[in-house]
Amino acid sequence: MSLIQTIEQSKDPLFSFEILPPLKGDTIESVYRNIDPLMEFKPAYINVTYHREEAVLKPAGNGLLRQKIIRKRPGTIGLCAAIQAKYKVETVPHLLCGGFTKEDTENALIELDFLGIHNVLALRGDSMKGQKHFLPEPEGNAFAVDLVRQISQLNKGVYLDEELENKHATRFCIGVAGYPEKHFEAPSLNIDIQNLKAKIDAGASYIVTQMFFDNSKYFAFVEKCRKAGITVPIIPGLKPLSTKRQLSIIPTMFHVDMPDELALEVLKCKDNQSVRQIGVEWAIQQSKELIEKGAPVIHFYSMGRSKNIEEIAGKVF
Repeated sequence: MSLIQTIEQSKDPLFSFEILPPLKGDTIESVYRNIDPLMEFKPAYINVTYHREEAVLKPAGNGLLRQKIIRKRPGTIGLCAAIQAKYKVETVPHLLCGGFTKEDTENALIELDFLGIHNVLALRGDSMKGQKHFLPEPEGNAFAVDLVRQISQLNKGVYLDEELENKHATRFCIGVAGYPEKHFEAPSLNIDIQNLKAKIDAGASYIVTQMFFDNSKYFAFVEKCRKAGITVPIIPGLKPLSTKRQLSIIPTMFHVDMPDELALEVLKCKDNQSVRQIGVEWAIQQSKELIEKGAPVIHFYSMGRSKNIEEIAGKVF
């Protein structure tokens, strides 16, 4: 079933979470160990991130270095298929512009279609490490809206090779990202929402937000989206804090603000166990308020850990 159908048919708020593929060399069992405790809460779907290549320098002899391209977390498509087969739950692989030509994207979508995976999250993705700005692949999609258009075309049976015969129309349900506190590259929140509406108009069926810690930012964002003519479900994404260091890392990496109340409580903590408990309690209160005010799904960013999300879900779902 498509994710949008699941959301529209549910009378109750849904639970979902995002996982990372294991580091290269690790086994799929490490992923299963994090998923297993969360299955009792009947997740509507599980997102699986995609991690693009990195350029690293390796010794080349004679004191010289050579650049090598590596991918630390491969296997997104295979992991999605394995999870769907094992747990009988829908998976949502991330698709990126970065690192993909349009041909690569089409081939990935064909593979997903063969595997019975019909939900995707279309993202531009970050720049490759070492690059100051995002650079699309030659013959690749430059923006998420371009990626959405390509997937939508495939849903109409339109392939890159116009001479193909017996062209099969896919049925992907497309999700996109939204930023309650504005994408850091956008000149303003209003322009960012205009760009978001373009993705919906291109064929996306729902929005999942960047993490936020102040629910008022989400509610204001939803209101602005509705005024801009965006009517699709807007799913809030939450990340429970677990370490004091995240007070500086998260605002820097994800360009989100921490509420003073939360930051001050974390700063009082003597150890990360205390921080983790505050993070759990804060996310519980966030989730309850979001559900009370009509959020269709509460989506959690696990970052490869599930114990704190298990605690939160136990108090909310």
